[in-house]
This record gives sequence, C-alpha cells and structure tokens, in this order.
Amino acid sequence: MFSKETYVKRRELLRERVSRGGLILLPGNSEAPRNYPDNGYHFRQDSNFLYFYGLKLPDLVGLLDIDAGEDWLFGDDLSMDDIIWTGPQPTVSELGARCGISHTAPLAVLQEKLTLAIRKGRPVHFLPPYRADNKLKLSRWLGICPEAIADRISIELAIAIVSLRDKKSDEEIREIEDACEIGYRMHTTAMKMCCPGARERDIAGAMGGIAGAIEDIAIEMGEGVSFHSIVTQHGETLHNHGHDGILESGRMLLVDAGAENLMNYCSDFTRSYPVNGRFTPMQRDIYEIVLAANAHAFEMAKPGLLYKEVHLACVKVILEGLKSLGLVRGDMDDAVANGVHALFMPHGLGHLMGLDVHDMEDIGEKYVGYDLETERSTQLGVSNLRMARRLQVGMVMTDEPGIYFIPAYIAKWKAEGTNKEFVNFDKLEPYMNFGGIRIEDDLLITETGNRILGKRRIPVTVQEIEEFMAGDR
Repeated sequence: MFSKETYVKRRELLRERVSRGGLILLPGNSEAPRNYPDNGYHFRQDSNFLYFYGLKLPDLVGLLDIDAGEDWLFGDDLSMDDIIWTGPQPTVSELGARCGISHTAPLAVLQEKLTLAIRKGRPVHFLPPYRADNKLKLSRWLGICPEAIADRISIELAIAIVSLRDKKSDEEIREIEDACEIGYRMHTTAMKMCCPGARERDIAGAMGGIAGAIEDIAIEMGEGVSFHSIVTQHGETLHNHGHDGILESGRMLLVDAGAENLMNYCSDFTRSYPVNGRFTPMQRDIYEIVLAANAHAFEMAKPGLLYKEVHLACVKVILEGLKSLGLVRGDMDDAVANGVHALFMPHGLGHLMGLDVHDMEDIGEKYVGYDLETERSTQLGVSNLRMARRLQVGMVMTDEPGIYFIPAYIAKWKAEGTNKEFVNFDKLEPYMNFGGIRIEDDLLITETGNRILGKRRIPVTVQEIEEFMAGDR
C-alpha cells in the first residue's frame, strides 16, 4: 500500500468532484469460484476500490458520505471457523486504520445506511459493475432490478474518477516502472526461448501466462500477468489466446504480454520476431514500417494533442510504407480519410494504462477514451479507437501500431470492392500466410513531450533482435 495519507487525499478529491452530494458506493470484489465454491480463481481486487482504499482482501465495501465528509469501510470480521482455514487476519477496523478510515462497520450496517439514504431521497452514486455478483449486490442494496442497474449508474462519478485516475502521480509511475521491469524479464525470456520446434505453450508458461509453469516470472516478481498472454505465430488474429502451436522456421512469433507488480500496477508490451532469429527480406520490410510508426508516435505525443491525431499520423506512416512496397496506391492523405489503413491495422494506436492494463475501461470507453470533444466516430479506420482524447501530463499510454494480413478480411474487401482504388489486392497474395507484426511500448506524457517507461527497453530494432536472439540462451 501507499501511505494512508495518499488514500485520504484521493477520497477527499473524489468527494469534491461529485457536486450533487449524497453517497458514493465503491464495492470491492469477492472471491470467484472456478468450478466449486472452495476452489477459487486468483483473487483480484477491483481497481477503483484499490485506488481509493488500497486493500486487497475480498468482501469489503467502501462508502463516501459527501455531505458529512465521512469515509466508511464495511466488512465482516472472520469467525474462528474462517481463521482455522485462513490463519489470523486483520479486523475491519484495523484495515480501516491502514487507509485512514475511522468509520467501520459490518456489512449489515451498510444496508441500513443505504436504505435510510434512499428514503431521504439522497443520491447514491455507483459505477457500472463488470461482475455479475456485484450487479446482484447493487440490486439488493439499492432495490433496483438487475436489468435497470446500467441505467442508474452515476455519470458524474464516472467522469470524476476518470479525471483523478488518468493522471498518474510520481509514486504511481514508480510502480508502473516496476511492472515494466517485470515485463522486460518476461519478453527477453520469450526471445531466448524462441526457436524452431519450441512450443508456444512453453513460452507463455515461462512468462506467467499459464498456471503451474515451472518458470513463472510474472508470479515470481509480482501478482501475475496483467492479461492473458498472446503468444502466437498467427499474429494476424489480434487477440489470439491459443498456445497450441509448434514454432516453425520462417514464421514470425508475436508476443503481447504484460505484468502486474505487487501493487497491481501494470505493464503491456508487444514484440514480434522471426522464429529462427533472422528476418527474411519480406519480414524486415514489414517490420521496419511498423517500427517507423511506433517511433513516430513517440516523436509526436505531447500534452494538448489529441491521441486520435497521433493515431492518424501513424497509420499514414504505415500506408506510405506499404505504398513503397506496391501494396497500396494513390494519395495517402485520401487513403487515410477513406480508412484504407483499417485493412492492415484494424485497431487503435493505444490505450490508457495503470491499475488496469486497459485503464478504467470497466467504467466505460466513452468516459475513459472519449469526452464531449472527442465522441466516437463510425468512420472506417477510427471507429475502433479505444483512446482519442487530448493528452495530458501524467497520462500513461500504450503505443502499439501493427500490420496484419488477415486473409478473410482481405477477401471480404476484395469481393465487395472496398477501397479498390487504393488497394492492390493481387499484390497481397504473397502475404496471405505472413501473419502479423505489432510493436508496443508504454509511454508517459510529460510537460515537454513523453518518455518511454521502463529502465531497459526490450530489444526492438532488427539488429537488436537478431543480435539478442543469436546470443547465449
């Protein structure tokens, strides 16, 4: 945990930013069973609860009384039967003291306070629940049918929390840097293991993507992976979570993986490299284009600039590179305006990162990646952006351009004649089995621009990758 003063200050700022008054309800998470009640998944606390309370134990609920200026923590102390299985645990009042809260009570009292507030017509602010059990709890506590929960969320609270969490403090940046160091270890281990005949499953397991792996870096150094690792020779499938392949010489391996450190702050990196350690001319050509787009984002990103503008500039770099290979034609400004880049990069340039690898997206992309200035577009090539907002000092972003040759998608465009004036479909034939390349780094927006996070950058140039993979393993 950070110091209790950090959590006290965060809660004070949150109360100030919700002008309607009333109560702010912040449920923590409960244990989730895998296949029977006593066999649970690894517990992960809700990130908003972590941000304002810092407590990692299950079955806790936070409540901020805006009008009275009081912060509450609700939970039930363990019984002796519980302690036999868990060992001694701190009481709820002791947990409250850790995060600067003097008002603690059993969960039954929470229902009483909420019922009284509702009878008095006081607003109860809550965020959209992403877990079914929390939706049912909100339904019971507030007397709202589960189907109506989504219509009763507090937009004011959502906007207030985003405004606090999207700019990281110095102590948060140190934690993210720590997660980046774990990510460095994970990715360089994957590079060392990559060779013809290796299993995707072994590489994912060594990084921490599969429970029970002998060498589990993410668990050894932190709380585990920040998302289910992508380790695949089929990089054209953007979220390919299958690990069943055997690595083949001549193919590219795409590894998208990150870590959570002990404070639950995240990293998120992607590297793509040849299985046999040497780029073919075709692989090198495509890789250099993606790397140029990645570098262009670092050159551009600064406070006050819309991340949508950075995205559009980077996809133009990609199209210019593909034009030099004869895969697209025409004026590239017109091509970007027509969404031609969506054929090769159907996702956005990046997303916010912090306590969540896709930071705060449980609250909703429309509040996190967009605002009144940057409403989501339906235009081809920009409709899939997770983040379009104006950059601010303290934001942590991912920079992850890519080029993917998706046979089914290419066939669809060709059959429908989509952007046929720009795309040389016949020249795409040699790339149908290419796969995909993505390069991802994490950046911090600073007063003068940005900087790459992590004490050491994972090998990224063609020369760095080939030299690293040729070294001692």
